[in-house]
Amino acid sequence: MQRGRSSTSPDRGLGWTGREFEVDVGPVAHGGHCVARHEGRVVFVRHALPGERVRVRVTEDRHPGFCRADAVDVLEAAPGRVERPCPYSGPGKCGGCDWQHVDPAEQRRLKASVVREQLVRLGGLDAGEPVVAGLAVEELPGGPLRWRSRARFAVDGTGVPGLRRHRSHDVVVLDDCPITAEPAARAVLGRRWPGAGAVDVSIDSTGAVTTAPLDRRGRPRAAEVRRAGEELPAEPAGRSERRAGGRDWEVEGTGFWQVHPAAADALVDAVAGFAAVAAGETVLDLYAGAGLFGGALAPAVGAGGRVVCVEADPGACAAADANLADLPQAEVWQGEVDADGLAGLLAELGPGPDVVVLDPPRAGAGTAVSRLLAGAGARAVVYVACDPAALGRDVAAFSAAGYRLAALRGFDAFPMTAHVECVALLVPA
Repeated sequence: MQRGRSSTSPDRGLGWTGREFEVDVGPVAHGGHCVARHEGRVVFVRHALPGERVRVRVTEDRHPGFCRADAVDVLEAAPGRVERPCPYSGPGKCGGCDWQHVDPAEQRRLKASVVREQLVRLGGLDAGEPVVAGLAVEELPGGPLRWRSRARFAVDGTGVPGLRRHRSHDVVVLDDCPITAEPAARAVLGRRWPGAGAVDVSIDSTGAVTTAPLDRRGRPRAAEVRRAGEELPAEPAGRSERRAGGRDWEVEGTGFWQVHPAAADALVDAVAGFAAVAAGETVLDLYAGAGLFGGALAPAVGAGGRVVCVEADPGACAAADANLADLPQAEVWQGEVDADGLAGLLAELGPGPDVVVLDPPRAGAGTAVSRLLAGAGARAVVYVACDPAALGRDVAAFSAAGYRLAALRGFDAFPMTAHVECVALLVPA
């Protein structure tokens, strides 16, 4: 790259940035856009719907085979198009939501289509298989707005908070974020944050709001919590309280927990249903976080069973220890879930686990971990996935090692965005 060029300049494309033209919009693709074609090139179009005719403006052209564009004028609208409920959504505006212009039921159909496409293209499955063809993304209670209980807001150079434009470092200053729980949005957007580069915020099941600013290098600063209904000064943040699976849970401050208030219960129900754990069995819970899935399954294994929760983050391990203290059959191991660590863990366990539950980060478990788990011979592997492409790749790895996809559920845990949560059951073929 030439000295002084912007990282967003068209360094390998055809110089289309800023160009406008009309296209017929094709199928939805992974990532919150649809596919169109113009003059032999693929155009990834945001703010459009399959079947529409739109006028687009190219926003990024960095590859000879494709470019990215926004639909700036809708010439022929699809039936699923609606007015955006958020004034900050749209071409050139906030990049936080992908589907504000889409009816919620249509959003779920689009997400199911993306999951099916990724399982076929990356997972090597047949589109006609019932487990693939029959997938429907399930709605969670609460509606498409105000569901986000945990968020990260960006902060501009003057200390004013907002969210970033799509594929940009520019901060769009906001008065509100309609998908975020109102107390959490107000706690961040209602004040300035001098010296901060971002602010994490969460609201727990009691209504307490925790704010945790990060400096411009991403390092945490002092976090604070305000209790619901109290006018007292904020206090240093401790653990947040959550409720799921019929149990109370503690999570470190703004630490990981399912963002949608109804997601934890829905996922616990799906995991428990697929795992069908019996008394005396051994369960391995990987990427365990605060112990949600391991703690939910531990009562079923009984006093003669065993649940081993593995998590890398020390704070999450401490929370899991506290959450599982009343379950003597559950234990927490701190360590990375990678090929070396997992091989050692499986050797220490002795007999292989009967059930494996894994909830990896967006990148997925990866081929090496997937093959090691398949080699452990569990009768059931329950895979919780927040990215359908990663799920597709890991399903292919399990398939190559002798497992098949036996069941699949999808949940709309992120309304107005392209994200979708899936729970997959893999069993020996």
